[in-house]
Amino acid sequence: MIAETKRDGGHDPVAALRGAGVVVTGAGRGIGAALARRFAEAGARVVVNDRHPDRAAAVAAEIGGFSLPGNASDRLVPAARELLGGPVDVYCANAGVLKTGGPEASDDDWTTSWDVNVMAHVHAARDLVPEWLERGRGRFVSVASSAALLTLIGSAPYAVSKHASLAFAEWLSVTYRHLGIHVHAICPRAVRTEAYEAELESAELQLLSTAIGPEKVADALFESIAADRFLVLPHPEVADHAAQRVTDRERWLSDINRMQTSSSR
Repeated sequence: MIAETKRDGGHDPVAALRGAGVVVTGAGRGIGAALARRFAEAGARVVVNDRHPDRAAAVAAEIGGFSLPGNASDRLVPAARELLGGPVDVYCANAGVLKTGGPEASDDDWTTSWDVNVMAHVHAARDLVPEWLERGRGRFVSVASSAALLTLIGSAPYAVSKHASLAFAEWLSVTYRHLGIHVHAICPRAVRTEAYEAELESAELQLLSTAIGPEKVADALFESIAADRFLVLPHPEVADHAAQRVTDRERWLSDINRMQTSSSR
């Protein structure tokens, strides 16, 4: 990855994406596809991962990237390096699964949620961090969801695993930021994707703020890359809700509970 500088002599992280090797998981549609397109527009060489081979191939062909079908929880980094013919500079852990239910959800649903929403990030970092430390640079992007900062009514596996994914991203940042590894956690609320439409009956989603397009999420990430900001909030109001959760947890819990009970009448 060739470093470029701003006119004032400072480092420009967006310009430095030209020629960078980028991996985006779950990039066959929705937020992942929007991220892949945006990185390609910035001049990056993009590896498009998706568990549906046809989706991965279609987006890769559209952006002139590389198709890497497979589950995000697989060990993708070695294969991505081969496709790129070099290192992975940016890794976007976007793929996620949403399984409904609480403690009654099956063990399979809990395991799948943990594998895709958390362990896929751990496996990627395990392969990437040693090389990034040696090179003195790297960028890890976790698409964590607002559920990571708040919760999600109707889905304990999603809320719990997304909290864990955010905690892992925070750990990476506090541990390695002084060594050149930049970490971003994207926490959007409702985004217009096929998954959003499928879950439209969820009590939480009915009460969320106006849904945005996936492109807005990509825009928010690039703004945060330029500012070297960890938390990416495509829906700014999430910051206020998260602040209330911390400063007055009892009130926040009551408000969310009231939201659930009123929507179930």
